[in-house]
Amino acid sequence: MVEFDVPEVDYSRYSNRQLVAVPLVLLALALVVIAGFLVLTGKPVALGVAFTGGTELRVGNVSDPGSLDTVFDTEIESVAPVGQTGDQYLVTFPPTDEDVAGKARDEGYAVEQAQERAASFGAQSQRQALLGIGVAFLGMSVLVFALFRTFIPSIAVVASAFSDIVIPVALMNLLGIELTLGTVAALLMLIGYSVDSDLLLNNHILRRRGDFYESTYRAMRTGVTMTLTSIAAMAVMTLTSSLLGIPLLPEVGLILVFGLSVDLMNTYMLNVSLLRYYKYEAVGS
Repeated sequence: MVEFDVPEVDYSRYSNRQLVAVPLVLLALALVVIAGFLVLTGKPVALGVAFTGGTELRVGNVSDPGSLDTVFDTEIESVAPVGQTGDQYLVTFPPTDEDVAGKARDEGYAVEQAQERAASFGAQSQRQALLGIGVAFLGMSVLVFALFRTFIPSIAVVASAFSDIVIPVALMNLLGIELTLGTVAALLMLIGYSVDSDLLLNNHILRRRGDFYESTYRAMRTGVTMTLTSIAAMAVMTLTSSLLGIPLLPEVGLILVFGLSVDLMNTYMLNVSLLRYYKYEAVGS
């Protein structure tokens, strides 16, 4: 098993305001990006075919992907390379009455796969995905408040989990990654990762004996090692799936890499500052 040498951070050198500043600034910037995308497009994040409806074609024998724009009467939403041959592409169309698969075959392209989804079904999937994320986040919040029964330690976990989702969503907008069933699963996984690392920290500080800083370091040795291991695994998956041209996995892996990196910041800066305030100022006052 790979072990990481986690350095001991001297938190006494930094005030709570200094620790909380960076996570809050990044969260504010992420909210601005999402709000701007909402104003420009009417949606907080770009939606994939699973949520809007449309057609996805996996076509081969494509020598020039730019020529695909002249083949179809329907506007193409996106073209992405897939596979290892270098001539296969995943072409996405909005809802249309045109037989895009038949048109591709008529033009001499090899249609490897065709998937259609009605706009009404896509809207239903969108509602279900949002409901799933909302229920998962609400259930997590209720469980955390039931475990700690105090406001500040509980809100620290909830705030970290919220930021762990919001910042990757903003990065999705900046990188042009659409919200699909796969990326929704990645966001749900981030909720689980976030709660796991935050509960580990809270339990060490609030429920075990020892100095605040000693307890924080004990939690960091376990939590940072677990998170860095997960980041390394997701980075390898992202790189491998990109090189092999496997659809969806690169986006899922990239979201998890970003989200887990953000979780390190939120757990050991935002959460630590709130717990230190709770232990030394709120409780002691």
